[in-house]
Amino acid sequence: MPFPSDTQPSPTQAAFEPGFDSNQDGSHARESVPFQESGPIRIEDDRTGMDVNTLKRAFTDNLFYVLGKSEEFATSYDCYMALAFTVRDRLIYRWMQTVQTYLQADCKVVCYLSIEYLLGRQLKSNLVNVGLYQQTLQAMQELGIDLNRLVNEEIEPELGNGGMGRLAACYLESMATLEIPAIGYGIRYDYGLFEQVIQNGWQRERPDNWLRFGNPWEIPRPEYRVEVKFGGSTEGYFDEQGKYQVRWHPDQVVMGMPYDWLVPGYGVETVNTLRLWSARALQDFNLEIFNEGDYGRAVDERIQSESISKILYPRDDTPRGQELRLKQEYFFASCSLQDIIGLHLHKHGHLRNLHHQAAIHLNDTHPAISVAELMRLLIDEHGFDWDTAWEITQGAIAFTNHTLLPEAMETWKIELFGRLLPRHLEIIYEINARFLDQVRRQFHPDDGRIARLSIIQENPKAVRMANLANVGSQAINGVSALHTQLLRQETFRDFFDLFPDRFSNKTNGITPRRWVLVSNPALAELITDKLGKGWIRHLDSLRQLEAWLEDAEFRQAWRSVKRQNKEALARYIQENAGLTVDLDSMFDLQVKRIHEYKRQLLNALHVVTLYNRLKRSPDADICPRTVILSGKAAPSYQTAKLIIKLINNIARKVNQDPDVQGRLKVVYLTDFSVSLGEHIYPAADLSEQISMAGKEASGTGNMKFMLNGAVTIGTLDGANIKIREEVGDENFFLFGLRAEEVVNLKSSGYRPYEYYENNPLLREVLDQIRSGVFSPEDPHLFQPLINQLLEQDQYCLLADFQPYIDCQQQVEEAYQDTERWTSMSIINAARSGYFSADRAIREYCQDIWHTCAVEIRLDDYDQGRQSQKMREKVISQLPRISGQVAEQGRSRQP
Repeated sequence: MPFPSDTQPSPTQAAFEPGFDSNQDGSHARESVPFQESGPIRIEDDRTGMDVNTLKRAFTDNLFYVLGKSEEFATSYDCYMALAFTVRDRLIYRWMQTVQTYLQADCKVVCYLSIEYLLGRQLKSNLVNVGLYQQTLQAMQELGIDLNRLVNEEIEPELGNGGMGRLAACYLESMATLEIPAIGYGIRYDYGLFEQVIQNGWQRERPDNWLRFGNPWEIPRPEYRVEVKFGGSTEGYFDEQGKYQVRWHPDQVVMGMPYDWLVPGYGVETVNTLRLWSARALQDFNLEIFNEGDYGRAVDERIQSESISKILYPRDDTPRGQELRLKQEYFFASCSLQDIIGLHLHKHGHLRNLHHQAAIHLNDTHPAISVAELMRLLIDEHGFDWDTAWEITQGAIAFTNHTLLPEAMETWKIELFGRLLPRHLEIIYEINARFLDQVRRQFHPDDGRIARLSIIQENPKAVRMANLANVGSQAINGVSALHTQLLRQETFRDFFDLFPDRFSNKTNGITPRRWVLVSNPALAELITDKLGKGWIRHLDSLRQLEAWLEDAEFRQAWRSVKRQNKEALARYIQENAGLTVDLDSMFDLQVKRIHEYKRQLLNALHVVTLYNRLKRSPDADICPRTVILSGKAAPSYQTAKLIIKLINNIARKVNQDPDVQGRLKVVYLTDFSVSLGEHIYPAADLSEQISMAGKEASGTGNMKFMLNGAVTIGTLDGANIKIREEVGDENFFLFGLRAEEVVNLKSSGYRPYEYYENNPLLREVLDQIRSGVFSPEDPHLFQPLINQLLEQDQYCLLADFQPYIDCQQQVEEAYQDTERWTSMSIINAARSGYFSADRAIREYCQDIWHTCAVEIRLDDYDQGRQSQKMREKVISQLPRISGQVAEQGRSRQP
C-alpha cells in the first residue's frame, strides 16, 4: 500500500467485542504485508460475510471493482471508501429485513421530522453497532492498513448546528437499538453548516463541501421523488358531487429527491432509515433558451430549485434569505408527509387510520408547517372533509419545543407566507378561526388571551409557527424539568391552561454508543472489565461502579484513562492550534454554539481575572489551568462573532506572556464538530455549563461531559438541575441566580452598572477590555460588548460574576486534591445513567408515540445464504418488478 501504517490503532474495543488480544505494552500484534491473504477464504458471500478473511476479500473487491483502483494507485481515501462500501453491504440485508418486517407487522411507525441531523462520522460507529469492529481491525492489520487512519479520512456531514441536530442523531440510533419502528426525515444539504476558520481572531465562514468526493453511506431513491409547489394562486370550485374544493395553481414546482441512510442499532438486527431530501428542478435546463446562447437563463430554474437544499440555515436577515428559509422548511415537510402518506397507502390502502399507524414528530418549530400541509394533502389531494382531516392531523402529530428564546419562536410575515404558500395561509386562517371559536365557547377568555393564543399575530401581521404546532399536536413536550415548567408557566401558559394533558417533560438524552464506545474506548474497556457489557444498553447499571469507588487500583486506572484522553487532545491541539498544553493542568472545557445566553463571555471574564491575579502575584497558589473553548457563531450574529474575537485576543496575550507560562493557557479550537467532540468530551476535567438560568432548554453537551467523568460547574439551568440531583450537591459546583431570582432581579429594576461600581475585580477586567489591553491595534474594538454589559446585561453576567469567581476557587481547591477529584469524576460517570437517549426514547414511546418494539429476526445468521436467497427471489420476480417500476415511473413523470 502507498501509506504504510505509521501509528498504532486506538485502544482496544474489547469493551464491546470479544476476542481481543494485545501485547504486554498495549500495542496490537499485526502483519505489515499489504493485501496478503492469511488462510483460506470461506465459501461465503463476500458482500455479507462477517469473518476476517471474507472482509479482506470484500474490501479488495470494492477497491478494485467499485472504485477502480489497484493497490499501486489507491489513496488513503480510496481505502476508506472501499471499507465503507464493505460495511454498508453488511447493513443492507438487515435493513431490507427491517423494512419487510415493518411492512408486514401491525405496528405504529415513528416519523421523526428534524431540519438538523449532526450524524458524525459513520464508519467506526457502524462497525461498533453492527459488531464488526474487532474483525475489521484485524482484517485491516493483516492488509497493512491502519484502521484509525481510514476512520479519520471520512468527511463529516455537518447537517446541523448544535445540540438539537446531535439529539436527533442520538434518538435515531436509540430507536434502532430499542427496535422501535422508525424513519427519520430531513434535508440533504449540498453544503454543511459552514467550515469555521479563524483569521486574526475573527470567525470566517467557508462552504463546507462535504459531498466533494461522494458519500458511500447514502442510497439515492429517484423512484420515490415527489413534487413540491410554491407560489401562484388558489381557485375555489364545486366538484361533481357539489362539494366545495380548492385547486392550487403554483408558479413554481420543485422535485424532492430522497437519499436513504442506514441507521443500525447496537446489538440487534434492526437497521432503520433516515431519509434526507434534496431539491431538484423539473428540468435541468431549458434547451431552447440554451441554444439561443443565453446560457445563464437556461439554468435559472435549476439554480432556483437547488438553492432550497443548498445549505442549512441560510442567512435570514434579508427578505431573500427569509424567503429561502421558509421554502426550505416547507420543502422538507411536504416531501416527508407525501412520503409518509405513500408508505401508509402502500401498506393499508387508505388513510383513515393514519393517526393510529404513524406518529409524526416535529423536532422544534421548523417542521410546524406540517400541520397545515397534512391538512392540505388530506382535504385537497385525498378528499377528506375538514373534521376528519383535523382528527387525523391532530392525532398523528406531536411537537417538541427546544427553546425559550422569543427570537427562536419562528414567525413569518403574512405577505411572505401568503405569496409562497397561498393555500396554506387559507388553511391556517380556517384552523385559527375554528380554534378561537372553540376557545371562546369553552373558556370565555379575555381579548388579551385570545390575542396570545391566536396563530395569527397582529402588528406586524405574521404566522406564529409555535402556536400552529401547539394547536395541531396531540402532545407537546419540553426537554428538561425546568424548561417544561417554564413552558407551562410562561411561554405557553395560555395553551397549558387549555390543554394541560398535552404537556409533558421528556428530558434529553445521549447515546452511550457514540459517546463512550466510539469516542472513549479506554473508558469503555475499564467499565466493561468491572460490569460486563450490559451497561451499553442499560446505562443505569453504571451505578454499580460505585462499588469500586474506594478501590485504589480502580481509581488509578480511572486516572490513567483520563490521562490518555488528555494526551490525545493535547496532540490534537498541538497539530491544529500549534500550542503545547500541560497535561497536569486542569482541562477546563466549554464547547457549544456561541451565543450570549450561553455566556462564553463570562468564561472570558474569569480568564482575565486569573491572568490579573497571576500578574500581580506570580507565586500565587493557583492550580494550572488550560481553558479550552470551541463553537460556531451564526454568520449574521455579530455580537457572538465579537465574543469569539475577544476570546482569541485574550488567548494571544495570555499565551505569549512569559509571566504566566505553565500556569494558564487559553485555546480556541476551530470548526467544532461531532468528531472534534469525540476528542474533547473524554479529555475534560471541568465542564462549563454556565448559561443564565431559565434560558438553556436542556443541553446535551453537559451529559456527554458527565458520562465521560468530567465535573460540572454550572447554574441551575436546563438539565444541570437533574445532573446535580443525580450526583449530589458535593459533586457539582453550583453558582449563580436561579430562574425565579433572575425574574425578580429584572422586575425590580436590574442595574448592572452598580455591580461594576461595587466590585473592584470586575471593574478592572471590564476596564482592561474597554481600554484596549486586549486589542491595542484597535482600542475601542470591544466597546460594544462592554456597553451592552453595563447598560443592559440581558443575561446577567455582572450579577453572576462574583459568585462564578468564588465557585471557580472551590473548583481549584478540589482539583488540587487528587483523590477527592477522582471520586467526583467516578461518581459523575456512575450516575449518568438517567441521561441515556434510550431512557428518553422509552418515555416518548410510552407517553407520546404509543408504539412498541418490533423484533427483527434473521432466518439464518449466515447472512450470505440469506442475501443469496433474497437475490434469487428478486431475480425470479424481475418481470413483475420491472413492470411496476415502469408504471410507477410513468405515474411520477412531471
